[in-house]
Amino acid sequence: MAKAPTVYDVASDAGVSIATVSRVLRRPADVRESTRERVMASVRELGYVPSGSARGLAARRTGALGLYFPGFDAMDDLDEISDLSANESPGYTLIDDVGGAQDSHQFNLYFDEVLRGAELEAWRRGFALTVAVGRGGLAADAVRDMAGRVDGLLVLSQSVPDDALEQLARRIPIVVLASKAEGGPFDSVTVSNREGMHALAAHVIGDLGSGDIAYVAGPLDSPDDTDRWAGFVSALRERGMEPGDVRLRRGEFTRASGRRAGADLLASGDLPKAIICANDQMGLGVLDALNGSGVRVPDDVVVTGFDGIEAANLSSPRLTTVHQPMEMVGRAAIQLMQRRLDDPEAEPASMRLPVKVLLRESSERK
Repeated sequence: MAKAPTVYDVASDAGVSIATVSRVLRRPADVRESTRERVMASVRELGYVPSGSARGLAARRTGALGLYFPGFDAMDDLDEISDLSANESPGYTLIDDVGGAQDSHQFNLYFDEVLRGAELEAWRRGFALTVAVGRGGLAADAVRDMAGRVDGLLVLSQSVPDDALEQLARRIPIVVLASKAEGGPFDSVTVSNREGMHALAAHVIGDLGSGDIAYVAGPLDSPDDTDRWAGFVSALRERGMEPGDVRLRRGEFTRASGRRAGADLLASGDLPKAIICANDQMGLGVLDALNGSGVRVPDDVVVTGFDGIEAANLSSPRLTTVHQPMEMVGRAAIQLMQRRLDDPEAEPASMRLPVKVLLRESSERK
């Protein structure tokens, strides 16, 4: 076999330093386009492949970042399909999906966008992105295992116990997404949850001219849910109302839990004038329940969500929501990680991204 080309060969062929070759391969945005194209032409012509192990030893880095998400609900189904080779299927399955019987998993829609943003920004800055999922008591173990393979970790708030994160932070940088509060011990990215929900709720209450409202909250341990509830309460109090004046239901940020909340409100025999939901998935579930019972939205009941997932733009009627920049959350997290890697002693930084209130047909009467 011919001798494999080295970074020195590429630098010589392109007429640049080996440091420039390294920047082109790891942080291409930092290099002039003409230089970048010349270096990449040499890489292609010589067939050069960077040595991850050599690069890691030289820089004391792996060139990879870790992104940890809570486990998907779909993991419950793994045992049923563990032996795919033994699955004797006719090649198709008939499913009765009338009324939306097939549920969308809780995290797929939100985290797909966050993951896309993180992948794009990591690639732009020359990093590989490693993704892991886990839940419950396995979360800390999964993150510890990942920590030994990457230069830094991006973690969703509350998905890993705080004490485990504090231990890991002594070894590698950590950026927390959807953090409980700014000014914490870690770099963090969040969005204007409180302000967005306040603006949406104030609009709905003012438009209705009535306090007959139900609120579908998310999980108690969710920082996003806590902030959105605070925004909702502040809008109530501006109108002289208190939380005890509204009908509270609690879900799990899933469409199925939204359906249950909607069915429960229907069963009461006295629907409120508006149902404000802490995320889009629950809002869509409420719409499923109401539409299936012949309730007219928004003529009989106004329904709103929060997140701005694509499914909320495709529902009937389209769901009024607060759109958060999910892709930018992922990109911002990578940017903060790069800052931390460049300056390990810097004070923890918090980045809060703005949101947009999207008034659509589920709340706006003709």
